[in-house]
Amino acid sequence: MKLIDVTAKFKTDTDCLDYIQAMRWPNGVGCIHCGSVSVSTINRTAGKNKRMRIYQCLEKGCGKQFSATSGTIFNDTHLPLTKWFIAIALICEAKKGMSACQLQRHLGVNYRTAWYLAHRIREAMKDGSILSGEVEADETYMSRRKPRKGRPYVKKDKKDVVLGMIERGGKLRLIPVNDAKMEIIGPVLSEHISPEVETIYTDSAATYAIYLGKHFSGKHKTINHIQSYAEGKTHTQHIENAFSLLKRGVYGTFHKVSIKHLGRYCDEFSYRFNRRGEQLQMFDGTLRSLLHRDVLPFKTLIANGNVKC
Repeated sequence: MKLIDVTAKFKTDTDCLDYIQAMRWPNGVGCIHCGSVSVSTINRTAGKNKRMRIYQCLEKGCGKQFSATSGTIFNDTHLPLTKWFIAIALICEAKKGMSACQLQRHLGVNYRTAWYLAHRIREAMKDGSILSGEVEADETYMSRRKPRKGRPYVKKDKKDVVLGMIERGGKLRLIPVNDAKMEIIGPVLSEHISPEVETIYTDSAATYAIYLGKHFSGKHKTINHIQSYAEGKTHTQHIENAFSLLKRGVYGTFHKVSIKHLGRYCDEFSYRFNRRGEQLQMFDGTLRSLLHRDVLPFKTLIANGNVKC
């Protein structure tokens, strides 16, 4: 569903609530506490941040009240659902990402609200699928440039390294890691690549040669980039293209992101990449994921830090 379709179809919060309800309960409203379909509707006066449509379970021993947004990331939101829907559409359509400043201007909200909203949507874009078939793997550093001459180099506790894995013609995974050492990268590769993988293509770094040679014996092929960039089917061009898209988005749209939240930005870019050509279905998929995600409290999001990208 495109942005123009979202704004035309969902003019009020009631329209949004109807859509959420139909998506959550396609066979009719059921109690979220006990599962009973014996429920009644309670109509109440409209008020700020109040849902006008409340249900009460009629099952003996339950009797609890709930709404279509109860237990979801939309629960007790102070933001109109219409703005939620517009934000979802904007982030799904933005190939290089949508910054909090851009959302702030589009939605007419403050920066803190836009930032929190964007991160909750990114949280719903997590994907734990396992890669198989022909897979390319490589790592990249997200530092934009080296320190200028004469300026001291400040060593960081954590490095902004992103490990990328991509199925040829399939899905992409981007995983931030603390370092490019074998003991760190190796377990991540095993976690996200199927043992039945056909072939894993990497560069000639010793990290991959040692670990993959041991855990994926006979399935690892390398390319020495000093000599050539491709030798037949042996290359890492697909994952390098994915890194290029990620960096263009981070540098051009967000300018800089904190290592703490880098994982969510990687999830966002992977999510859109894996659904390229499915823009019409991406809105519904994201909304459905939001309905099944746990609430992400603001205090949890900014734990041990302040609001920053």
